[in-house]
Amino acid sequence: MKLKLKIWKQKNARSGGAFETYDLDGVAPEMSFVEMLALLNQTLVQQGREPVAFDHDCHEGICGSCGMYINGYPHGPVKGLTTCLLSMRHFKDGETIVIEPWRAKPFPVVKDLIVDRSALDKIQVAGGFISVTTGAAADANAVLVSKKKSDLAFDSAACIGCGACVAACKNASAMLFVSAKISQYALLPQGKPEAKERVRAMIAEMDKQSFGSCSNTGACEAQCPKQIKLFNIARLNREYYKAF
Repeated sequence: MKLKLKIWKQKNARSGGAFETYDLDGVAPEMSFVEMLALLNQTLVQQGREPVAFDHDCHEGICGSCGMYINGYPHGPVKGLTTCLLSMRHFKDGETIVIEPWRAKPFPVVKDLIVDRSALDKIQVAGGFISVTTGAAADANAVLVSKKKSDLAFDSAACIGCGACVAACKNASAMLFVSAKISQYALLPQGKPEAKERVRAMIAEMDKQSFGSCSNTGACEAQCPKQIKLFNIARLNREYYKAF
């Protein structure tokens, strides 16, 4: 496959950026999008040109570091996939692909396609954990949890903190991310003792990091690679109201 790549190049958060166009040949359909970018960088290095900076790590759709806009979609046009799992089979020979970093104030550009997503980490540190002493591990059936609640908690815990929800939201809201982290504890008995402190601390940190308010458009759910559901935000609001 031959591709024309229009990629955002930017030195750092303080400098301006612009699109640069690259022609790439030899792309195999079975490659992932990240492997395609690696091929591009290998070609650029061989030509003595600067490679494109981008984040990647696990290549298994778990770490969330590979996030980028692809043809106007966070992680690309295929629903439920991270960039690293997006196959080049979804693109056509000769196609032009536009690649950009996340566009959100809380995610300043580090370089090219890499953004600083530590604002999400700070929200997690503020309260996304259980600190109470629980003693030795109990038998699996000692604490009764309904299957419905355990399934919902598991689905919420699938959030990988990639920031696609923030990038997709016109207000750069982190509500879907925070609601997933709140829900995974709110649905289980282990999260009850610190429920009030947790939600107050995480919401306060979210506001401190300059994330916007929920836009109610549902773009976050539509673009989430782990398909975290919008109803988690309703649960977050209920937990917040109960905390006062």
